[in-house]
Amino acid sequence: MALAKTIEVPFLWEGTDKTGKKVKGQMLAPGEAFVRQTLRRQGINATKVNKQSVFARVHKITEKDIALFTRQLATMLKAGVPLLQAFDISARSHANPSLQRLLGEIKSDVETGTSMNAAFRKHPQYFDGLYCNLVHAGEQAGILDSVLDRVATYKEKMLALKGQIKSALFYPIIVLIVAFVITAGIMLFVIPAFKDLYGKAGADLPALTMIVLHISDLFVNYWYLILLCIGGGVFAVTQAWKRSPAFRARMDAWMLKIPVFGPLIEKATVARWSRTFASMFAAGVPMVEALDSVAGAAGNHVFMEATQAIRSQVATGSSLASCLQGAGVFPNMLIQMVAIGEESGSLDSMLSKVADYYEREVDDAVAGLSSLMEPFIMVILGTLIGGIVIAMYLPIFKMGSVV
Repeated sequence: MALAKTIEVPFLWEGTDKTGKKVKGQMLAPGEAFVRQTLRRQGINATKVNKQSVFARVHKITEKDIALFTRQLATMLKAGVPLLQAFDISARSHANPSLQRLLGEIKSDVETGTSMNAAFRKHPQYFDGLYCNLVHAGEQAGILDSVLDRVATYKEKMLALKGQIKSALFYPIIVLIVAFVITAGIMLFVIPAFKDLYGKAGADLPALTMIVLHISDLFVNYWYLILLCIGGGVFAVTQAWKRSPAFRARMDAWMLKIPVFGPLIEKATVARWSRTFASMFAAGVPMVEALDSVAGAAGNHVFMEATQAIRSQVATGSSLASCLQGAGVFPNMLIQMVAIGEESGSLDSMLSKVADYYEREVDDAVAGLSSLMEPFIMVILGTLIGGIVIAMYLPIFKMGSVV
């Protein structure tokens, strides 16, 4: 019997709060009575409590959810709302049951005397070391609302930056996939019809036509091997990326050298690096500790290794600007702005300005890349499809001489 009480299952509930507003959410509990009793203590009159099916849809907590929660929490704390009440309001304002449950668990920990950063650290899949370190610094300095405001701004900026990079890469990848599918369809279903036609005519075919026919034969006879190789290649690269730090390091270094896309990735990395460092330093985190978090948040192995080396040098008393200069991967503008910031005592402000500058550079680069890629992709597709069409119709022009 005692064992049964420890088993908690998810319940979906609906009810009304003290103001009569309809609210709903999800809760882990040993039974329906426990859910109703807990809601009653929170001032909620439960009208419906149902055990959630094991086949019910699992709602994923996204980075956007965490950023929105952080912004709400910072706003409410600045307005003087008590911390526990702020957690309640945030949980009720989200429709995602998983996020409601997460915030409920954090609130329960804080309610029992756990510090907020320690409560966050229990959920590393949602709150990384950088987030928790900033919250810890805010708690120690008594400026939690200001720090949370900076964290929210940081998360929003990083989400916007990731969105820009994804949009820049998404269009050409999708077009290339569509081009491959169309080409494969032509090779599998259209070219064989031409092959039968030319076989009956008995004409000597041009070299270009023969090449296309041989490629079509490969698709027809070995289509399953082609699919297997493509699928296996994607799976192998994905697994190597997840499991092999050495592979990720090589890929990160290679991506920085790609024409057109390499400079875009470099600018985005510098913007992320500067924004992270500015947020940490402004929150009062010591420089050496801040650099440790910045290295993990750099997003590129080349910059991560350089930052770790800089951290070791700064710990021995070297200036940050000279260390950045010696690393050989950071742009001159960042180095000069850091030097000015160190001399004037406004390093966080200078780093924020660098981040703003490179984020605008990423915006412009993405806009320019989109306009550049459209004609480039059209040329590739036109050459590919046009080449196939020309190869197939060349023998037709000679058909009269054969007949």
